Amino acid sequence: MGVTTITFETTEGTFKAELFTEKMPITCGNFIDLIKQEFYDGLYIHRIAPDYCIQFGCPYAKNPHVYYGTLDEDAGQGSGPPDTAFESCAGKEHTRDEYGNIEDEFVKGISNAEGTLSMANSGEPDTGGSQFFINLKNNKHLDWYNGESESAHPVFGKIIEGMDIIKKIEKVEISAEQPVNPIKMK
Repeated sequence: MGVTTITFETTEGTFKAELFTEKMPITCGNFIDLIKQEFYDGLYIHRIAPDYCIQFGCPYAKNPHVYYGTLDEDAGQGSGPPDTAFESCAGKEHTRDEYGNIEDEFVKGISNAEGTLSMANSGEPDTGGSQFFINLKNNKHLDWYNGESESAHPVFGKIIEGMDIIKKIEKVEISAEQPVNPIKMK
């Protein structure tokens, strides 16, 4: 399939990531399908945890006024479109469940290192869907294969350009892990 790169355009700047389409065909296929559907367009970054992660992709993050440290009960809880099909990067059809989640895909040795993209989930199996995070440091305790955490977060890509933008976003003013001045995905 070759190298697949994604460009993220935000109100704070642009950065690029390479997706691990061969090693993570289901997770990457889901992500690419959501991008093609323009699922992420207009969403706001809903979590910035300095020295940990920047989280994005909740469908309830379309209203910047929900944020400023006063999240409603749904913000950060959303997932992909329920009961919809997508094609993995291996060419196989998969279906999101009734909550919009996909099956877990774990490949030993792909660590939650600084600058990697990782699938966010509730900590329970098969609860990843549309939300992902960018690791701001080596978060190997999130690797499913080392037993340091009950939660397992599969890595499906890495930042290849614009890490300075990621670090800029990490340093914005926050309240309750949300940016005081909303950061939107264009």
